[in-house]
Amino acid sequence: MNFLQDDPLVNPTEVQQPVTETHIADRRSYLAEISALCRLDWPNNRTVNIVCHGHSVPSGYFMTPAVHIFESYPHLMHAALAVRFQHAVINVIVTAIGGEHSEAGSKRFVDVLNHRPDVVTIDYGLNDRRIGLNRARKAWISMITQSQAKGIKVLLLTPTPDLTAKLDSPTDPLIQHAEQIRKLAKEYQVGLINSLGAFQQFVKAGGQMLSLMSVPNHPNQKGHQLVTKALLEWFP
Repeated sequence: MNFLQDDPLVNPTEVQQPVTETHIADRRSYLAEISALCRLDWPNNRTVNIVCHGHSVPSGYFMTPAVHIFESYPHLMHAALAVRFQHAVINVIVTAIGGEHSEAGSKRFVDVLNHRPDVVTIDYGLNDRRIGLNRARKAWISMITQSQAKGIKVLLLTPTPDLTAKLDSPTDPLIQHAEQIRKLAKEYQVGLINSLGAFQQFVKAGGQMLSLMSVPNHPNQKGHQLVTKALLEWFP
């Protein structure tokens, strides 16, 4: 029986549809299954693959053309996870390309999927200023939805700073892209690493932004450590 149609006092066109609230995934539970897998002993465990996709920052560029792979957040995260989960076989695979924006990254996202990742991190906010918010949004959605269709967990990263940006201005492109990434994390209920927020909190606590940067748009090891700390919070 359709109670809305059978009740003369109720006009179906006036019944409001329930509003579905969207939230950023809960970091205490979003990767709980991955962490549980990492706690299994041989022979019940398997390799866990984490792919870091993006531009020069996850690639490890410091003062271009110098690359400091072992001081960048993918390697720092890998080393920390190896300590946290000492019986796990964890691969951290970097598919990032220096100078790339998300539109190009989405076109070669098959490179990511071919690694059969359990977790994907996406970090393109710095370079997406070149293509604008609308094109970047489409590219990020493409990568997010391709991952979710495969059951892959997704962690989105807001950009690390650029010293030429006006970080206190809501109209600055870097701030706008960071906000768009936050909204995408809510919309698709995936994980969010607020890299930009971590740098801003460091400064608010009395630190100097220059101490975190190797050049105006690339963090040094200390800056990468801030991103790593935020990433590790998602692996309970």
